[in-house]
Amino acid sequence: MPDSLSSEQPQTLEERLAALRAAAERLTSERDQYKQLYLEMLERCRKLELGIVGQKRERLSGNDEQLTLSLMQMLVGKGEPAAPAEPETEHIKAHDRKKPTGRKPIPEHLPRVDFTLLPPEVEQAGLAAFDQIGEDVKETVEYRRASLVAVRTHLPIFVPKKAGAETQPVAATAPADAEMQPPPSSEPAAITTPEPSAKGRGAEAERVPVVASSIKALLREVGALPPDRLLAGIYQAEAPDLPIPGGLAGPGLLARTIVQRWDDHLPLYRLERIWGREGIDLARSTICGWHAQLAVLVAPLVEAMWAEAIQAPYLCVDATGVLVQALEKCRNAHFFVVAAPDKHVLFGYSPKHNSEAVDKLLADYKGYLVVDAHTVYDHLFVDGDVKESGCWAHNRRYYFKALTSDPERARKALAFIKLLFAIEKEQATSTPEERLRVRKQKSKPIVDDFFAWVDSQAPLVLDETPISKAITYSRNQREALKRFLEDGRLPIHNNFSERQLRREAIGRKNWLFVGSDDGGEVNATFVSLLASCQLHKIEPHGYLRDLFCLLPSWPKKRVIELAPAYWKQTVATPEVQARLAANIFRQAALGQPDAAEVSPAQSQHPPTTGSTLAPAKPSGSS
Repeated sequence: MPDSLSSEQPQTLEERLAALRAAAERLTSERDQYKQLYLEMLERCRKLELGIVGQKRERLSGNDEQLTLSLMQMLVGKGEPAAPAEPETEHIKAHDRKKPTGRKPIPEHLPRVDFTLLPPEVEQAGLAAFDQIGEDVKETVEYRRASLVAVRTHLPIFVPKKAGAETQPVAATAPADAEMQPPPSSEPAAITTPEPSAKGRGAEAERVPVVASSIKALLREVGALPPDRLLAGIYQAEAPDLPIPGGLAGPGLLARTIVQRWDDHLPLYRLERIWGREGIDLARSTICGWHAQLAVLVAPLVEAMWAEAIQAPYLCVDATGVLVQALEKCRNAHFFVVAAPDKHVLFGYSPKHNSEAVDKLLADYKGYLVVDAHTVYDHLFVDGDVKESGCWAHNRRYYFKALTSDPERARKALAFIKLLFAIEKEQATSTPEERLRVRKQKSKPIVDDFFAWVDSQAPLVLDETPISKAITYSRNQREALKRFLEDGRLPIHNNFSERQLRREAIGRKNWLFVGSDDGGEVNATFVSLLASCQLHKIEPHGYLRDLFCLLPSWPKKRVIELAPAYWKQTVATPEVQARLAANIFRQAALGQPDAAEVSPAQSQHPPTTGSTLAPAKPSGSS
């Protein structure tokens, strides 16, 4: 009995000792990690006190790149890191390179104004006393102030001349069976018409003068006469369509205010001051009203873009918050961006950031959704019609945040992710089929090793630490992060939508909030067009100006042809070229010779000579 006790006692002591040693090691490791977190917080507090903001770009330094490469060789090669190999040499074909001058040439499309400066001696003696042996030409860029122009549209009223009648420069009267002749001046025609009586229209009656500035006014004033009789002998051109019927602003001015507000991110009060310096008083309420009415005009186009985007095989979606003005305290709302790469970039506004808002934007969508793992999208993936594709850039961001507190583990994870991005960079111009083949051959083993590594590290890290959050995110999003291995069209990250969303973030720093939910809808409408213009490299002012010229009379069934994705093809067609060339407001905005320019002193009579401004630029430019 004593022998058995003596044999068990050392074993129990050894087990207890081993357990104590393991506990001590665990506590030591936790102490070191807490120390790292403590030091990191001290550094953050120091930077906050000094007002220093660290770099936001997720890039490793040179030493870190060498370390991660060594770690990657060990992890992927399943062994010790190999000795660095001799760098491979690559033969670069010889070529001639222009010597950099440090200054780019002035663009050729700018108009040139030439001045010749003569030396005083030549001015005194005259050119006849000298022979010119050469000259130096220097070019300098100067700024011409933009100008506003008032477009006066004259709509003369005509009637056929009476056979054998002499031409008289006076206003003619219009009895029942007589004709009317307009006066030569630009004043409204004074027209007399018979007053109907019980004896019939043809009877003699007192002539009542009627002043008509347009055919519509004439119809209102002479309501006693049948319209067919009135129109049978009176001719007047149709008034040109305006984006805002009866409005003050033409297409070019409206386009300019939209570009200033949502592409240059200028608040309304700044626009009010800018246009005041240009010589016209535009209240911010007026500009705001214009944009609200224009949003109704372009709504069918944006809706057609949404309908086409929903048919895309995959969409990149993201959201950002915005403040909405309220009586006592601003409330929160959100802008969503839904990008169909190579087609459309669309923005949606929602007072709430919830599943109902997502359902409204993505109703009936089936395909891949590239998102950032927010819970508002989770209900879309339940039935399998919509598949979630994760963002490796978002995953990488977690490990960058853990670099200061747990650099060793963070660098190992970043080494895996860096290799994946390097493969994607090499295949950027490949076809989807080729990209998918390379992903299965090269990317899949790296992805498998990465998730094996995070599974092994999960029990070893402290809860609620940056590295723990990073590992937890990776494990929770395992299937979504692997989704890019199924389809070569899918991107490995959601950076495209995040870059597009930056336009709202920059604007938010300038105008601070939107005035109402309706204002948020107007914002999303025009930012969709501007962002799509940027995607397809279309100058936004020229696009919006020509769009406003075409939309009022454009067939509703063909409205998608006016989207930025198809604009270059549409504007090249003879039909559109003819429509744009015939638009008098566009002629005035571009200074085309067909648009006559007169001074206020000459405005009493219609101009007869053409403008001498620069020739018109191609559609889509400004």
